[in-house]
Amino acid sequence: MSERLQLIEAELDTLYLISQVLNSSHELQAKLQGVLEILHKKAGMRSGMITLREIDDDSMIVCAVHTHDSGKPNQPIRYHAGEGLMGAILDAGSTIVVDKVADEPRFLGRLGLYDPELPFIGSPIFLEKSDLVGVLAAQPDNNHFLGERARFLEMVANLIAQSVKMLRSIERKQRDLLNERDHLKQALIKNYGFENIIGHSSPMLKVFDVIRQVAKWNTTVLIRGESGTGKEVVANAIHFNSGCASGPFVKLNCAALPDTLLESELFGHEKGAFSGAVGLRKGRFELANNGTLFLDEIGEISASFQAKLLRVLQEGEFERVGGTQTLHVNVRIIAATNRNLEEQVTIGNFREDLYYRLNVMPINMPALRERSEDIPKLAEFLLGRISKQQGDRPLEIKESAIRLLMKHNWPGNVRELANRLERAAIMSTNGIIDRDVMVSTGLEDEIGSGISQKPPVNRTVDFNDENMDDRERVIAALEQSGWVQAKAARILNMTPRQIAYRIQTLGITMKQI
Repeated sequence: MSERLQLIEAELDTLYLISQVLNSSHELQAKLQGVLEILHKKAGMRSGMITLREIDDDSMIVCAVHTHDSGKPNQPIRYHAGEGLMGAILDAGSTIVVDKVADEPRFLGRLGLYDPELPFIGSPIFLEKSDLVGVLAAQPDNNHFLGERARFLEMVANLIAQSVKMLRSIERKQRDLLNERDHLKQALIKNYGFENIIGHSSPMLKVFDVIRQVAKWNTTVLIRGESGTGKEVVANAIHFNSGCASGPFVKLNCAALPDTLLESELFGHEKGAFSGAVGLRKGRFELANNGTLFLDEIGEISASFQAKLLRVLQEGEFERVGGTQTLHVNVRIIAATNRNLEEQVTIGNFREDLYYRLNVMPINMPALRERSEDIPKLAEFLLGRISKQQGDRPLEIKESAIRLLMKHNWPGNVRELANRLERAAIMSTNGIIDRDVMVSTGLEDEIGSGISQKPPVNRTVDFNDENMDDRERVIAALEQSGWVQAKAARILNMTPRQIAYRIQTLGITMKQI
């Protein structure tokens, strides 16, 4: 009786130690190896082995082995249902006890570590009643109380099953997340394919040719054009059709932040770098490593910050705010601007070296008024998007409305077109957008003012009047010159390029006299 009590006490201590190992934060492989070591040292169960069923098939692979010399064998060993003693346990789904290994014909001895004179016990590992995921096997150091020792091994197998169940659940979630990520990535690539950028006009075909060429290489790209011409859409298309499409696409509007916040956003900061920096934060450059960083409104950054940006563009290295460690990144830069950077360089507002560093491969986005033949397709595409936003509401645009849209100057470009169509969809009670609906949005009045046939008013204007703002001054010069830009430029002592830039940035709609 004393021997049985000693065995029970040893098994209870062993179960406690095994539960501690299985509840630890170690990886499953280390946990299983720890269980076998405890079985050997505390319970007299030698040459322990744990096999787990592969997720993709019914075979079992040896995951952990305890011997005097080493752990897991160098080459993976598999067992199939019905193959050897391990396969018999897998096939039967129940514990098998062998009194003496030498007398068991099904024993294959692939590992070469079992004592032929000792008994052998193998217990299945069940997640659920019918879900057998592996086998726990070991050799008792004697043949006493084999029934009790078999039940003890079944208890250990049940404990192992809980850890395996948790791991399989985590693996399944990770696999689902990876599948979802790949699905979303494929959807992004599909959404940002070149064929999804609307436009068949000559200016847009030239843009497509440049995009296809530049997407092949890790070249810095500068996308130029008026606000609302689709610069961000082109940046997405370049990234998702390039070699770094599998990497992140990170974007930042440089005009939205002052220098202090811009530096932290781009380069990150260390804990305590400034008031409110309660922890380490990675910047956009770090987040975009091995991917693409899209810097919108690059022409708006201050001269003092341009030098800091130039360094990371040239060297690919920087320090976080408040940090001393130099970080290295591999990032493809796509920048965008609606400013005339050449003019900004000339007047000293933009560094010449940064300009040349950014202007490696320029892409000039045409204004919508320069590709009015694309408006019908654009309107159709934008209405489809508006329809989804309004709960898949049926929307239809008539030819009369399209003709009206094609006459407009569109100073706000595609963004203005999208807003106008959304307004028209709201104004339409039946979802049909015709000329009258477009007129109800105020479009006709704007067109009328833009194509006025009235001759210019000859009036004396004091262009040095301090009470006139820049927009009033430019409009007055245009009116005095009959809306001829070259003449207005001479009145204001500007170059034609400078006044064209002013007209663009001030949102002035040119009249055709």
